[in-house]
Amino acid sequence: MARYIFITGGVVSSLGKGLMAASLAALLQARGYRVRIRKFDPYLNVDPGTMSPYQHGEVYVTDDGAETDLDLGHYERFTGVASRQSDNITSGRIYKTIIERERRGDYLGATVQVIPHVTDAIKAFATAETEDLDFVLCEIGGTVGDIESLPFIEAIRQLRNELGRGQSISVHVTLVPYISAAGELKTKPTQHSVRELASLGVQPDVLVCRSEHPLPPSERAKIALFCNVPKEAVIPALDASSIYAVPLQYHAEGLDGEVLRAFGIEPGEPPRLDRWQEIVERLDNPEGEVTIGVVGKYVGLPDAYKSLHEALVHGGIANRVKVHVRWLDAELFEKSEHEIAAQLEPMHGILVPGGFGERGSEGKIASVRFARERGVPFFGICLGMQMACIEAARDKGLSAASTTEFGHTDEPIVGLITEWMSADGLQKREEGGDLGGTMRLGAYPAKLAGNSVVASIYGQDSISERHRHRYEVNTHYRQVLEEDGLVFSGLSPDGTLPEIVERPDHPWFVGVQFHPELKSKPFDPHPLFASFIEAAVRQGRLV
Repeated sequence: MARYIFITGGVVSSLGKGLMAASLAALLQARGYRVRIRKFDPYLNVDPGTMSPYQHGEVYVTDDGAETDLDLGHYERFTGVASRQSDNITSGRIYKTIIERERRGDYLGATVQVIPHVTDAIKAFATAETEDLDFVLCEIGGTVGDIESLPFIEAIRQLRNELGRGQSISVHVTLVPYISAAGELKTKPTQHSVRELASLGVQPDVLVCRSEHPLPPSERAKIALFCNVPKEAVIPALDASSIYAVPLQYHAEGLDGEVLRAFGIEPGEPPRLDRWQEIVERLDNPEGEVTIGVVGKYVGLPDAYKSLHEALVHGGIANRVKVHVRWLDAELFEKSEHEIAAQLEPMHGILVPGGFGERGSEGKIASVRFARERGVPFFGICLGMQMACIEAARDKGLSAASTTEFGHTDEPIVGLITEWMSADGLQKREEGGDLGGTMRLGAYPAKLAGNSVVASIYGQDSISERHRHRYEVNTHYRQVLEEDGLVFSGLSPDGTLPEIVERPDHPWFVGVQFHPELKSKPFDPHPLFASFIEAAVRQGRLV
């Protein structure tokens, strides 16, 4: 029977609960346990799919097509366990499901209430599909004391009673701030946070104390005394040099051992952390460095491109180099050619990521043109690939080349799946019809041309990658694009949907319709990112 670890946060948000959960899972995994991590999000959106990246960061997409919280990306990167739709739930999805059941009459006329109906749904989510696991880690979003999270805390309280002694523990992540004027760490916020949680019926077993300064033994003892936990279960959590050093840091502070003791399990042999030590060694002792310019539209919030940033870091790990990421606002490149050259000339590689909407699109196209003409390694992802195709069409003289995502165009290089060009002109199908299109989400297979650059990078001619887009490159324009040197080297198995384009005569120029960053891990860097950074290293030697 699986054991449960419920993870909550207190005092303030952004304490790193997701990173702590991922690190703890990695440590338990390194001890030979089978783990899975789940995220409970209290907001009323059904999922993050319609939320602005500035509101919630990136949307992380799973193989089975779920649009989920970005913390699931941490979970996958740290454990290698593929996340699923069933690993992320929101208040919105829970209430939506309950209301649908009520409308169908499933509750047989009963009054539908938060207790038991909402809490029962939360418990059902937490315990589903756990038969083959040793530990299930459940992270509760938000901060203890928020109105939104109350049903989740109540569900935890009920579930801990139902699971029985020794089958669940509570780990509370809190803040111990440093008051510089007084020169002291203050434990009172932690005391109040634990008291708030305990008043809701959940007594923490382990406290993880985030702090910018070391936590002296006297302060740990004080927190233990007032918060009713053993002193050894007060775990300091200082800032780390890299997120990939966090599992080693938590192990050094005894987190995994205290969690096992809270379950009544003797820790035994230490975990095997060789791969984490190798990752940190490569990060701390690089043999070179490169600078990658990311030309996007959400560059004001790095979390909007969280998986992308980490995949670039993984590419650096694979090549033993430090990767500096320069976030460049695509809109700035729409004003002057001089600005484009000034910003992009120092770059060893240029990456245009995915996105939605017209804002910044001309700046992205200009970036593609700069990379093509100057021979700078270029990587286009999702919209970035589409911009590369539009740039190639314009280079061949199709000045009206654009995408129907931005409005009507006489040269629809990119269009909805419901739109395509045939010998008779633009063909359309109604959305929702038999051939209607919706957003392509999740893992889809692709076939690679045997003699292509990408086939040599992957080392195979059949791949599966995750998608999140509504528009596709129009294959009617394949001939004109290939005349410009842009080769369609990857297609859907039926040959109808372009998946990858490349320029074989360029030092490194690849555009992909999918999101390879979602499958990259520090101990298993995605081959496209490893190859892109390798090309950037070569470019750096030429500059």
